[in-house]
Amino acid sequence: MLGFVFFGVGIVGVVLPVLPTTPFMLLALWAFSNSSERFHNWLYTHPKFGPSLQIWSTHGVVPKRAKISALTVMAGSFIFLTMFSEAHWAIIFSASAFMLIGATFLMTRPSQIPVEYDTSTDDVV
Repeated sequence: MLGFVFFGVGIVGVVLPVLPTTPFMLLALWAFSNSSERFHNWLYTHPKFGPSLQIWSTHGVVPKRAKISALTVMAGSFIFLTMFSEAHWAIIFSASAFMLIGATFLMTRPSQIPVEYDTSTDDVV
């Protein structure tokens, strides 16, 4: 059931630019891997979502476009939280710390498949 919930939220992320799709598809893939081999394989080989899940699974790659998108949403959320909300300082501090952890994780992931594994060219090292 959890896999379908994450998949549904990921689908909403396809049409809403502020909601990331891939993290929810990764969570759905994880949930399906623990519950349904059939749905896990379906999602992993899906024509639209499968390639990014496979690249993450094999190489830990987060595409540059996804990084920029995520960092932009984090920055916008931080600005909104600090400028336009009356949130307690502890909430602002906690949210900022989590955003910083997320941003650090994203920025330390590769943005493309290493050349020695890139099968889009014939020059495999």
